[in-house]
Amino acid sequence: MADNKAFPASAITRVPFALMLAGLAGAADSIGFLEFSQLFMSFMSGNTTRFGVAVSSLDWEGTTRFASVIALFCFGAFLGTLIAAWSGRWRLSVLLIIQAILFALGLTVLPFGSTAFPLHAYPIVLALGLQNATLQDEAGRSIALTYVTGSVVRFGTGVANMVLHKPNPSFWIQAPLWGALSAGAIVGGFLHQGFGPYQGYGESAFLFPAAFAAVLAFVALGLTLALPDTPYVASEHAAAPDAHPEAPARGRAPVGV
Repeated sequence: MADNKAFPASAITRVPFALMLAGLAGAADSIGFLEFSQLFMSFMSGNTTRFGVAVSSLDWEGTTRFASVIALFCFGAFLGTLIAAWSGRWRLSVLLIIQAILFALGLTVLPFGSTAFPLHAYPIVLALGLQNATLQDEAGRSIALTYVTGSVVRFGTGVANMVLHKPNPSFWIQAPLWGALSAGAIVGGFLHQGFGPYQGYGESAFLFPAAFAAVLAFVALGLTLALPDTPYVASEHAAAPDAHPEAPARGRAPVGV
């Protein structure tokens, strides 16, 4: 475990949370895509392509729409990384509580906004950007929880490395991550269809990811209180996500490990 920079250090905690969060992200992205006229909540590659098309078409309303979402998602990743570094072993519970609050804000507080500025979507986008700083793999890299391009690429290169020698330890989670996000997207589609006709507001489907994030937050909080300073909620070597290899660890060291 000397050079395991994962957060949490134990895969027993890390992998189930990664799969559940990927599923949550898939559901939120699917609901948002259907509710906000094909605007992605977490798939910034798709939004970037649409941004380019909007600019080339002189569609300034669309340009503002996609640019603002991309910028906010990036800010979420920035903010999440700072919170992760500052909160140490409380990272899981703190980030998940913030995500649950942001999902709820999008439903209850902000107005719907305009096509150029979809205010209702902004807290969802911010929460999903922030989510990517929640967990780290064995090398200290952020686990991609809200998009699957990286997972598909790492799975393909991992298979090649199996042929050549052996894959990176994080290879084994890539296919399950893709499956979890895909399953979440399917669930999100059904939720949007179910909530829309009966409630009159398709965004009510976001109640599911909001509640699920809250449940995960309380589970993480319970684990942190019950198992302090253990690999299940902390890591001796975890610096900030995607930090330089020489960056100092910020989580509290597990005892007796």
